[in-house]
Amino acid sequence: MDDATEGVDGLVTLQERMVNLINQLSMPLVEVSLVLQKHIKGLSQSLDEYLNQSGDEVPERVSQPWPINVEQSNSQANFSLEKVLEIVDHQRMDILEALIRVTLIEIEVSLIEGILALRAWEQLARTQLAQATGPGQLFSPLEIPENW
Repeated sequence: MDDATEGVDGLVTLQERMVNLINQLSMPLVEVSLVLQKHIKGLSQSLDEYLNQSGDEVPERVSQPWPINVEQSNSQANFSLEKVLEIVDHQRMDILEALIRVTLIEIEVSLIEGILALRAWEQLARTQLAQATGPGQLFSPLEIPENW
């Protein structure tokens, strides 16, 4: 098997594990979002260090969140971040965080491949966050499309 095939298989493994765990734990949108943000930030910092040393550049698709297509809501939703953070289940978030970290190490993908894999999840979560009209929706399970 060549490296490209192994990389794709590894990313499929990551995707399958994340889908299964998020569905099994009925993980709320806000918790998945926080875990993704933490991982993307960590991977991006490592990538930035490499880029600063090498002088290389990466496409915006890697370095920036992907755009979302959401109609503007008339909601004047105002959530207290502190209140939200008090309610999240840190143990459940730790489980997802560990699954992502261990899988990324196991499948041995590059920083860029890891970031791109998580960017798709980030886009899904950001789209749902943008559509939230009340705090209850933040704690609704992340809706994963069929065949995701």
